[in-house]
Amino acid sequence: MNFDQLKILYEDNHLLVLCKPPGMLVQGDQTGDPTLLEMAKAYIKKVSNKPGNAYLGLVHRLDRPASGVIVFARTSKAAGRLMKQFQQRQIGKIYHCLAEGEIPLNGEWLDRIERHGVTSVISAGEPNAVLCFKRLQFKAGVSQAEVQLLSGKHHQIRVQFASRGFPLLGDFRYGSKIKFPNRSIALHARSLHIIHPIRQEPLIVSCDVPKYWCEYV
Repeated sequence: MNFDQLKILYEDNHLLVLCKPPGMLVQGDQTGDPTLLEMAKAYIKKVSNKPGNAYLGLVHRLDRPASGVIVFARTSKAAGRLMKQFQQRQIGKIYHCLAEGEIPLNGEWLDRIERHGVTSVISAGEPNAVLCFKRLQFKAGVSQAEVQLLSGKHHQIRVQFASRGFPLLGDFRYGSKIKFPNRSIALHARSLHIIHPIRQEPLIVSCDVPKYWCEYV
């Protein structure tokens, strides 16, 4: 198997942290397309030089058209502890995105998001989705923003930006009119802040946005 697309950000006996390419599935779906999880398992099997299938626990996901930091657990103990951190909102998640229009300089958005099949919508009721953002720059009708995600609803950043008239570039599902390369959208998981599940020490892993973003800002 070709591991050229496997950009390793951090690796030890308990964790494997990668930068997911845009347009790649994290795990399998009805398309049958290759997945990052399959590729990562094949890599672990190769480097560990052990017979049989390699264990790799999936503890969170990124949308197929998005890119950025994703962490896998190499043991069941690490997987359980990481999943608990995600469930208890102990994970720090920073995203970068490119949005159509001039967003405010900074702010906090609170909404109620309901999932309907493959999409999500803003609905009435008590907020269950929170994010904070700051605008990094605005150029030629496009805003670049840094987003701190404080909850984990389906398509949350995409929906909250689009509902205010700022769809992410390439996100045709939520109203974008601008095509983005590699079947992707302009959403990138810039950094992930976790507590190492075994050493119990803070671990911050980050990766740069795709190079072609510079064409838009």
